[in-house]
Amino acid sequence: MKIICIGQNYPEHAREMNAKTATDPIIFIKPETAYLKSEEPFFLPAFSNEIHYEVELVIKINRQGKNIQVNHAAKYYDEITTGIDFTARDIQRKCKQAGHPWELAKGFDRSAAVGEFIPVESLADRNSIPFHLEINGETVQSGNYKDVTFSFEKIISFVSMYFMLKKGDLIFSGTPAGVGPVKLNDELISFIGDKKLLTTRIK
Repeated sequence: MKIICIGQNYPEHAREMNAKTATDPIIFIKPETAYLKSEEPFFLPAFSNEIHYEVELVIKINRQGKNIQVNHAAKYYDEITTGIDFTARDIQRKCKQAGHPWELAKGFDRSAAVGEFIPVESLADRNSIPFHLEINGETVQSGNYKDVTFSFEKIISFVSMYFMLKKGDLIFSGTPAGVGPVKLNDELISFIGDKKLLTTRIK
């Protein structure tokens, strides 16, 4: 299983990170050991003092494909959920300043929390998908898929030029504005609409 992540896919988030809107999807990959199931705790790592939440929509690839055309890409996923891309922001800052890749800040163990998948066909409008994250009962981040720079289909097509997609691969499709830090004992719950899909507690 590959966990493929898209950076700066929401213009407002790009602006809050002082980055320009990308002309092609920004890709990074988390290893399988980054996977964290809903209801499992997230343990603060000793190497970082600044872990941030980034709530995202996540799709699951349902068949193998390579060099997939955009107009065929919708056939390659039929389930969706929310995920949290936990990011060691202090480590990421150091990596960026040194011109190094982000993997240490993004791909560490249990850094990709993944919720319960639901059928895409159950959505009222697959082109306008509201989602949000609550911490301790307060909404801290919200977004809507209609605001993305790159659609699921464009991401699938782009990624498949470089990496063969296989059944079970996950795509984190980017986070909206409003990212921020977590602290010990926080409870994080993320939703599509009013449907709760992912819960984790910070330990």
